[in-house]
Amino acid sequence: MPRLALLLVLCVAATATHAQNPIRRCVDANGRQVFTDQPCASVQATDAVAPATPVAAAGLSSTVPVLCAATRAELRQAIVDAFAARDANRLAGLILWNGGSAGTVADIRTLNSLTRQPLLDFGDAQADDEAPASDLRVHTGMAGAAQETHFGIVRHAGCLWLTPPG
Repeated sequence: MPRLALLLVLCVAATATHAQNPIRRCVDANGRQVFTDQPCASVQATDAVAPATPVAAAGLSSTVPVLCAATRAELRQAIVDAFAARDANRLAGLILWNGGSAGTVADIRTLNSLTRQPLLDFGDAQADDEAPASDLRVHTGMAGAAQETHFGIVRHAGCLWLTPPG
């Protein structure tokens, strides 16, 4: 009898373990991350796999979504997209956060305030990817009362990232 009970417990445990689906990280059509236990295609999204930089560098097309900006133009477009969506979290996702600090909360509030305003333009002349990129000036607000916010730009792990506004 104890063997039969042990066998029954093992069968139930094996069935429960087998029934669990892995959690997948996907990217939807708006560029937002989606976590699901279903295939990404079933939630109208694509697999979020680390970008294949050799493919992108060779100029070949790829179905792998790019999760970071490799060029200054891509970084600018990601900023435009964040402002268009009025999404402070999306803008915060472009920042290379080096640990937390008391100023982080203030930085997040600044991003929230910025994305509630219209994006007017970028106030720097360095639009090409060959120019050294050290900072990016973002003009927001109304044309007569524009506000300028400075972001640093750093390259890390093959991507261009903003530093917190300053």
